[in-house]
Amino acid sequence: MVVPLLSHHIKALGASPAVAGVIGSIYGILQLFSSPLVGSWSDVVGRRYSLLACILLSALGYGLLGLSTNMFWYAIARIPVGIFKHTLSILKALMSDLVLEKDRPLVMGQFNAATSMGFILGPMVGGYLTEFEGGFYLASFICSSIFILNAGLVWILPWTEGTAINNEGNLQTTTFHTNKLERVSPTKDKCNPDVVQVANGDITPDSYRSSWIQVVSVLKKIKNLACSDLSDILLIRLLMALAILLYHSNFTLAVDERFGIKPKITGYIIGYSNIVGALAGFLLGPLTRLYEHNVYTMLLHSSTVTFLLISLYAAASSVWIVIFCCTFLAFSTTVGRTCITDLELTVGGNRATGTLIGAGQSVTSIGRIIAPLLSGIVQEFSPCGPPSLGAALTLTAVLLMAVNKSHYGCIADTKLKNE
Repeated sequence: MVVPLLSHHIKALGASPAVAGVIGSIYGILQLFSSPLVGSWSDVVGRRYSLLACILLSALGYGLLGLSTNMFWYAIARIPVGIFKHTLSILKALMSDLVLEKDRPLVMGQFNAATSMGFILGPMVGGYLTEFEGGFYLASFICSSIFILNAGLVWILPWTEGTAINNEGNLQTTTFHTNKLERVSPTKDKCNPDVVQVANGDITPDSYRSSWIQVVSVLKKIKNLACSDLSDILLIRLLMALAILLYHSNFTLAVDERFGIKPKITGYIIGYSNIVGALAGFLLGPLTRLYEHNVYTMLLHSSTVTFLLISLYAAASSVWIVIFCCTFLAFSTTVGRTCITDLELTVGGNRATGTLIGAGQSVTSIGRIIAPLLSGIVQEFSPCGPPSLGAALTLTAVLLMAVNKSHYGCIADTKLKNE
């Protein structure tokens, strides 16, 4: 609802494009550094506590945005949102806690489909509200109210959380719903005298001993991630994120210059591709069964299709080829986004799910910072420059995956046998 209206609002406040760019970059940088920290924090204190904090502080940020009548308050409003708007990441970590590994791609796909519906409906509602006087402020307050409503839903859901301190003094947290304890938490945790059970989500000081232990545990999780063997998977995520961001970076301008398609029609094309992407999320279940739960092979194939489609789009001679590419790119990118998340969790293990997902979001944030710069440079030469560069980056990712296929293919087979 709000994000598509931000550029118009900041312009109405009298900001120059340079100032708007600086504020936008600060938001991106806050997201970059806060993603792994918030993700690790959710591993330490539990999903419910961290989710409630992020939702309420995001509500505060959007509420302040609804009061921003000058640039100072606009910048202040973006700070809590930049730091704490990681609700989707925490929810992905929670779902990973609650489902079997073989079911994770299906559930993540359904989750991404629901998210895509938000991206379809949100801009429509926000655009309608702007027809009224003070529409941006109304949209901001409605957005803040929805966050508060979500906080209420989180609060009333039947949760139970257990927080334990292991022999090394590190915090270990398990989160589960009602009767799903056996699926998520080892049986020995139920009988462990060091585990402090917190009924109905009430957090007490004994639950995590001290804030200092939380900080140490968060930093150790991040350090362990930095020293892990996930670097090549995170590199693949970065390359694919850059490629897709470059494809989208000048889409509206490029189709106008190349085919004379006006922004209104382009908006319909983008909305159509978002709908296809949402529907693709529901097909991940049959697709994972077809691939016998070999997520790495799914990622390799979907990335190869993405490379071919971006290359075809860059060389398209008619708008119908563009529509064809948009249709199947929405499908391949939905599959690829779900597979890369599942692969990170499979290789990294379930002990630090929030940290892993937060790290992945940070890598994507790096792409959001770099992509506009690269797009601006190559667009000086041709409107096809950004997608052409995106295709080259996608090909690099595909080659990297092909080189490592034997290693990660074995991991996928082992995972399936264990299940």
